[in-house]
Amino acid sequence: MSPAHIPALAGELIDLTAPAAGETAVDCTFGAGGHARLVADRIGPAGTLICIDRDPAAEERYEQLAAEVTCETRFLRSDYADGLALLADEGARADVVYLDLGISSMQVDARERGFSYSYDAPLDMRMDPDQELDARAVVNGWDERQLAQVFRRLGEEPNARRIAREIVRRRQKAPLATTGELVEAIEAGLPAAVRRKFGGGHPAKRVFQAVRIAVNGELDSLDRALPLAWELLRPGGRLAAISFHSLEDRRVKRFLAERARGCICPPDFPVCVCGHEPEAELLTQRAVAATAGELAENPRAKAGRLRAARRVDG
Repeated sequence: MSPAHIPALAGELIDLTAPAAGETAVDCTFGAGGHARLVADRIGPAGTLICIDRDPAAEERYEQLAAEVTCETRFLRSDYADGLALLADEGARADVVYLDLGISSMQVDARERGFSYSYDAPLDMRMDPDQELDARAVVNGWDERQLAQVFRRLGEEPNARRIAREIVRRRQKAPLATTGELVEAIEAGLPAAVRRKFGGGHPAKRVFQAVRIAVNGELDSLDRALPLAWELLRPGGRLAAISFHSLEDRRVKRFLAERARGCICPPDFPVCVCGHEPEAELLTQRAVAATAGELAENPRAKAGRLRAARRVDG
């Protein structure tokens, strides 16, 4: 495990989920294991830590952690939704389940994997190197309308159509093969005024995010995983998710709010007749963000938003 890695919102995650001695915890997005190590220390020798990640590099870091912690451990190399489904089929139960969504720092910093617009590398962006679909196939194989929809829906890019048109124009001469070529196409597709005045980060940021999410099916996995994670919890169990963009955060917020809702009668009913009881207690009324102190040490935590809830049904 890289000593330079700093997990985002780690203290807040531990405070809200409160892992205790002897409990079972599921880390759905192991990454470099920063959160997992903190959880392992708290559940102790009588506890069990189950780690899930689709990236083979994460499995190597897990082996190091497993040799150093005292709790029982297990690793599932899979998409976290598939891993949670497997645990459900086994009849497993957990006291804590948490997800640290999006891309990990180690994946961004591995230049050859093509996640970053800051390095020129092959267009790849696969979290699981064994899967067939990669960024090159998306950028060069999807039609202009599909690309524009992906950039707009997954990247919230206001110039999605212009950028898609420019990518298609360029790939008609030769396929785009590198991240550098994709950055050039994105910048060329932006209006001149936008290129001159672009704020809030690199002009390719939104499109790279959109392509990465599409390649890895991230939102579909999250939609599948949240109900599976909730059903895995014992009564009193805690579910937490750290998201890094609004598309993830909205899903987590909506999911937890629906389970914390009591009466579901129409609003014009004078009294409740449904008898519906909440199955969740929200542990965060608003998303928790990184403190100024954390941001000074870990600027990458800036976009992080943490939400959590406790299962209260019997």
